[in-house]
Amino acid sequence: MTFIHIVTTVIWLSSFILIMYLLYNAVVSAFSLRRTFQLPSHTPEKRFAVLIPARNEAKVIGNLINSLKRQNYPKHLYKIIVIPNNCTDETKKVALENGANVMDCTERVATKGEVLSFAFKTIAKEAEPFDACCIFDADNLVGSNFLEEMNNALCSGAKVAQGYRDSKNPGDSWIASCHSIYYYSVNRLYNHARSVLGLSAVINGTGFMVHMDVINGLGGWNTVTMTEDLEFSTICTLNDIRVHWIPKARFYDEQPITFQQSWMQRLRWSKGAMQCSSNYAGKLLTKAIKGGTIQPVDILSLLIAPWIQIISFISLSATVILTCLQIKYELFPQTDLFYRLFISLEGSYLIPTLITLMVVIIEKKNIRTMAKGILMMWVFVMSWIPINLLCIFNKTVVWHPIHHTRAITLGELEIQ
Repeated sequence: MTFIHIVTTVIWLSSFILIMYLLYNAVVSAFSLRRTFQLPSHTPEKRFAVLIPARNEAKVIGNLINSLKRQNYPKHLYKIIVIPNNCTDETKKVALENGANVMDCTERVATKGEVLSFAFKTIAKEAEPFDACCIFDADNLVGSNFLEEMNNALCSGAKVAQGYRDSKNPGDSWIASCHSIYYYSVNRLYNHARSVLGLSAVINGTGFMVHMDVINGLGGWNTVTMTEDLEFSTICTLNDIRVHWIPKARFYDEQPITFQQSWMQRLRWSKGAMQCSSNYAGKLLTKAIKGGTIQPVDILSLLIAPWIQIISFISLSATVILTCLQIKYELFPQTDLFYRLFISLEGSYLIPTLITLMVVIIEKKNIRTMAKGILMMWVFVMSWIPINLLCIFNKTVVWHPIHHTRAITLGELEIQ
């Protein structure tokens, strides 16, 4: 087999994989335009432990606690618990001053997953048991009806549920805007669409609820990868536990404002996704075949996203080589339209830009505030390619905190 034949074969196979992947996601995402099922209201009855892993979060954790204290939910039915770990600042002191309970982490922990494992083991020993736990990051702010909506979800039969992840600072920089749009896209194109189809949503890092029966049934929180959220979503799929999407349970997350912060965060995300795909791909495919269900394949399509981007890079590189050599090559499908949409420079910029604009409009966000993110989303997406390539060769990725530049309150967001 000649070099040219190998390269043309690579182009055809990679374009085939890409078009199948894009078609699947396009079909599923189309359901994001339909309304989701509205949960009926229930009398407050479920008792929540609100868990907040915190590492050097003294500047922002007070605002989170105060937003939680403003919940439209009976105070005796939830307990705010901060778990300081590896702190060198006054996170514990600020948490206590603002009225939270503090759970001292007595085990050596390096990741959020390990902190959650410790926390779940500890609260299981409480004299008055909790029905469920809600997990937040220390830089979050929580809408006043979050626990009310999660109570409705529990009373309607949900065991695991993800809230709507909004942004505290979408206009701080083009990076913050791109990250905000990324989460709006996950909300609408992934979680909303799958909710309509009756599929499982995905745990999105923070702002989620899990019933204690699930934790007890799984033998605790036992994630081991860099992305405990993706891994727990996968574990739920393998155990036939649906992650419900609760868009009315809104919370706000702080986005990185510099490219370096974004790079380090996304490096961890990609590495974690690769770890998950390596650990669980075989189990998911086996379950899909034996169970005759699409859900394992659906979550697997998310886990392999970094590999899909790498395949697209290989396809693009091979295309450039043959174009420079003025050698005819074949795509799948062999159409000029496919080339212009997905291979050409103008097409690769236009498609994500239009999708980004559509998401911003559907989610009713301020186009002027999000303009930088809309125009720069192509750069954001393309910069993921070297991140994914680096993850192949980089065996260890270290968690890096986002350094907070200002403390935003929920009141400031409500008057915007």
